[in-house]
Amino acid sequence: MPSKRTRAESPAQRRARAGRLVTELAAHYPEAHCALQFTNPLELLIATILSAQCTDERVNRVTAQLFKKYPTAQKYAAAPVAELEEAIHSTGFFRNKAKNIRACCEVIAREYRGQVPRTLEELTALPGVGRKTANVVLGNAFAIASGIVVDTHVTRLCNRLGLVKTEDAVKIERELVELVPVEHWIQFSHWLIQHGRTVCSARKPDCKQCFLAPICPQRL
Repeated sequence: MPSKRTRAESPAQRRARAGRLVTELAAHYPEAHCALQFTNPLELLIATILSAQCTDERVNRVTAQLFKKYPTAQKYAAAPVAELEEAIHSTGFFRNKAKNIRACCEVIAREYRGQVPRTLEELTALPGVGRKTANVVLGNAFAIASGIVVDTHVTRLCNRLGLVKTEDAVKIERELVELVPVEHWIQFSHWLIQHGRTVCSARKPDCKQCFLAPICPQRL
């Protein structure tokens, strides 16, 4: 939900707020990490595609078997779409996901010798891969800070914490990269996601127990 700020803040004030948030979040969530389970960039790419409109827990249950059956991009590219659909059915939107996974892996197998590309431009050119997915893969599989992952938790918390006033993920990322130091881009979304799951939930945020309350516009 949008922040309750009543007056516009200067860029310097918002950067200062972001700096304080980074300090507090890093201190409270030092072990925050990607919840999707993977052992290589291809697995993370597939898991992230499957995570759309699906919980990480369910994706991890599905990929435990999926990754064994399809260990390479070539295996996905050669698999019948109906077979892929059956394997990922429980993640939802399985027809579109299966189509994208196969098409994506066809390109990876043909143009990149089965290796997931390492640039934002190359990744977002793949079927079914947008900025969020590309940022997840680059940050967590390659440790490349290409941008900031913006999911529903990040969207909600960045509005509540007064960093942005929009629900548009592209605009949110554009604003965040100006506010958050580049060395924290990868971890910033992990911190917010953990905070959103444990304290600042969508249905019932626990403001009384929130360590960010002293700097949160919702409480000021």
